[in-house]
Amino acid sequence: MKKTNIHLLYTRALFYLTFCFFLISCGISKSIHHIPEVKQYALEVPEVTRINDSTFSYNQNYLTKNKQQLWELYIKGNPLQLGYNNGALTQSLMQKQEGIFFSKVEGFVPSKFKQRLLRGFLKWYNRKMYLNVREDYQAELYGLSQYSSDQYDFIATKYLRNLYLHGAHDIGHAMQDLAMVGCTSLAVWNENTEDGNLLIGRNFDFYVGDDFAKNKLVEFVQPEEGIPYMSVSWPGMIGVVSGMNKEGITVTINAGKSKIPLTAKTPISLVTREILQYARNIEEAVAIAKKRKVFVSESILVGSAADKNAVIIEVSPKNFGVYRIQNTSRVLCTNHFQSEAYKDDKRNQKHIEESHSEYRYERLQELLQEEKKITPEKMASILRNKSGLRDESIGYGNEKALNQLLAHHAVIFSPQKKLVWVSSNPYQLGEFVCYDLNEIFSDKGLRPDDFSKSELNIARDPFADSEEFEHYEQSKMLGKEINEAAENKDILLTDDLIPYYESMNPDFWQVYYQSGKYYFNKKEYSKAKTEFEKALTKEITTVPDRRNVEKYLKKTLKKLK
Repeated sequence: MKKTNIHLLYTRALFYLTFCFFLISCGISKSIHHIPEVKQYALEVPEVTRINDSTFSYNQNYLTKNKQQLWELYIKGNPLQLGYNNGALTQSLMQKQEGIFFSKVEGFVPSKFKQRLLRGFLKWYNRKMYLNVREDYQAELYGLSQYSSDQYDFIATKYLRNLYLHGAHDIGHAMQDLAMVGCTSLAVWNENTEDGNLLIGRNFDFYVGDDFAKNKLVEFVQPEEGIPYMSVSWPGMIGVVSGMNKEGITVTINAGKSKIPLTAKTPISLVTREILQYARNIEEAVAIAKKRKVFVSESILVGSAADKNAVIIEVSPKNFGVYRIQNTSRVLCTNHFQSEAYKDDKRNQKHIEESHSEYRYERLQELLQEEKKITPEKMASILRNKSGLRDESIGYGNEKALNQLLAHHAVIFSPQKKLVWVSSNPYQLGEFVCYDLNEIFSDKGLRPDDFSKSELNIARDPFADSEEFEHYEQSKMLGKEINEAAENKDILLTDDLIPYYESMNPDFWQVYYQSGKYYFNKKEYSKAKTEFEKALTKEITTVPDRRNVEKYLKKTLKKLK
């Protein structure tokens, strides 16, 4: 072995040992051995009955798959029992979801050495999380974790992994902003809706790959203490990213611009879970959010049947604000803060100037000018809109569109009627399934074949069955192939592939940028120049993206001299 290699290995080993010592010395030992106290909770270990291939039950707890391919879960009990019931019913789904997530992480960090460092970092970074999570939620997570896979025990214990995964949304946008989050939500009422009632819509654009979004889970939870509620997320999640309780309180979360925090505290999805479980009006929701220490910046749009109003609670590690609308009956939320508390926040101001958040906000305003008297059907149409400002075609998948064709889910809430509509695949284009919380949480009890109120469903978007949609899906696959070829000098594409790829999504700037990078890395500078110039004629997503294209064009022009 060469001396330089020995030196490199020694340096790495020394760095790793130093890092591990640093971690241990910084107090992770207690956190990685922490097990929540659960003895106070009565527990009956579930024995699940399989009714058919897609319906399972245990003592009036159910899991079933509807014809729109949404999984529906109904659970009840004390915190520990909730966790066990959830885990026992969703075990195969939860383990599959965990596998998809960790394989995605392995894709980001393929080096085994770096994976070890990452595991050490996670243990250090999350060392204070358990101190900031309610004990009843820890008990629930503990019960749920008993059904996790053994495959990932090398990362952390099952309980800790479940805890860490509840901070994945927070870490995802804090460390990136990793392009995993770019959500849109809005609330309208009084003169802006057909019946005058409060109506709320949201797109949840949390993207960890198409596989992660396949098994959507609509949960109906009847806790021993607090208010029954529903939420939409994925198997293994007890936090809430989109949900409504039986009292007509709704919560949806939109990521804000964050400074990378030094330690994890309360995952935002557990703050919103607490709001749903314990708040009956806006003031109670604000009080709950205010007492929790979060570690990222987030907008929480809260709707309230009791108040017939909606506000945005804006939280961050060192600031707190509430955006209340005056003299109007609508509130819009993308990914920047609007309250007085953040008016001088430089990070937020830069985000408004450089990201796609302000563009989507303006597009929402435009659509609400066009669409008067919003109904649930019109709300679905807004959430599915793929165009840019002034209806300009900006390419499918552009993050400046409200519908970026990557949403994990979309939801529509009618808090006063206790109705909720949940989108089905693909993205938010499939049929919206309607649920009535008055019926689901009534004294009549629930049967696993009648969760939804199908006569109120909103029809599938015709675009999902169009040739254009097929072309978009094809362009996504080809984009991966072209990116791989751009990074690997040994991969050569056929002459007709790039023109074909661009024809599949001709208005999207990124197809030309990716093609330009391929030609640049293959030293075909004249072709690269043409592609980068084409990209600059399109609606580019962010200011940094535009600068990047300009930088590549400048480098290309130098090569051509």
